[in-house]
Amino acid sequence: MDVNEGLTYLLELPAIYLWPVFLLENVLITLMVLWLGRLIQRHYAPEMMPAYSYTPREWWICGITNILNTVITYLGYWLWKHGFILISTDLSLLILSDILILFLAMDLLMYVFHYIIHKTWLYKAIHGLHHESTDPKPIDLFVLHPLETIGFGSLWLLLLCAVSFNIYAIVVYLVINVLFGMTGHLGMEPLSVKLRNKPILKYLGTSSFHHDHHQDITRNFGFYTSIWDRLFGTYKPMSKPGFTGTKHPH
Repeated sequence: MDVNEGLTYLLELPAIYLWPVFLLENVLITLMVLWLGRLIQRHYAPEMMPAYSYTPREWWICGITNILNTVITYLGYWLWKHGFILISTDLSLLILSDILILFLAMDLLMYVFHYIIHKTWLYKAIHGLHHESTDPKPIDLFVLHPLETIGFGSLWLLLLCAVSFNIYAIVVYLVINVLFGMTGHLGMEPLSVKLRNKPILKYLGTSSFHHDHHQDITRNFGFYTSIWDRLFGTYKPMSKPGFTGTKHPH
């Protein structure tokens, strides 16, 4: 079965089959983040391993986030099925440009959304929940207020409605999104200072970059890159050049 046949088959599936599939997809992504995050910590900062565990409250919020992400996934499917989202399946070099556009456009949109949340009443109302963790750990990627989860998901769907993208570019971007989200909440930095200062890598949102945001909520609002922070004056240079791991309180 090729991609076009697979998409046609997906269009014909009844909703009763899609809901559990989309839920399973989101649960598996969550479990992969938690497992891979621990694996990276074990390799690069083994002293962190016994330092924390996840609380029942964190698991509950994580579960709610998974349910809402499932709703967003289904809504994206519905918009695609009814022609509001257009997806191409051609194999060409345009896939690379689509990946780059998705990467930078979503980074900008999330930067703006994130900045507005921090600078308005929305911080105390919804975003403060995520910032209860000053030393983030993998599950904190999913410890979000429900309205924040819906907000970020809406940005993604609006972009897909506005511009047609290639299916392969969408899949690659979604993988990148999860990896960056996990990296930003490791609570340690697997990359050396020398590597982080390489010409291109120094503009990416490393673990240290987002960790600094959790400790100083007035800086580093970007997700995948530091480009927008540098342009708009909210960038904070790396404050912990030797940062390799943090002991968590639970």
